[in-house]
Amino acid sequence: MTTTAVIVLVVAVLLVAGAVWYLARKRAAIKRQYGPEYERTVRETGSARRAEALLDARTRRVRHYDIRPLKQEERTRFSEAWRRLQSKFVDSPEDSVAEADRLVTELMSTRGYPMTDFERQAEDLSVDHPEVVSHYRVAHRLAIGQGISTEELRQAVKHYRVLFEDLLGGPEARVHA
Repeated sequence: MTTTAVIVLVVAVLLVAGAVWYLARKRAAIKRQYGPEYERTVRETGSARRAEALLDARTRRVRHYDIRPLKQEERTRFSEAWRRLQSKFVDSPEDSVAEADRLVTELMSTRGYPMTDFERQAEDLSVDHPEVVSHYRVAHRLAIGQGISTEELRQAVKHYRVLFEDLLGGPEARVHA
């Protein structure tokens, strides 16, 4: 084998190794960013590559939104509204769940998330709130269910509350660059 052939072979091996290393790091970064949402998307698409492409496109889409933290007076108003809906749960659990859904939707809108269909909202939330978007999906599934028990309604409110608190945030509320 000539010296030129050896050099070409070594360069080719290094390029392949570099590409594999780059892709592995990119996959690890996406898994870290999306957490459980990554696994859900892989299951849904049947392929890590397709899931990663979807999550990457989702990230690019959400980066164009004007997501902002809440002002202190907005945070106070939403917190008070949440306390009121929780206090009404015993007397009217169905109304409380509907109010929780409405309040979360209003909070998302106030923060700058576009209000489209539910699945698109969940996808958008997953970019900056990947650890709690599953709560939104569970709460929504329970909220639209027919004839669900009071315990299931209570669970729905609990799931909405996890998302609500994450979206409400504080001074350090996550806002993408």
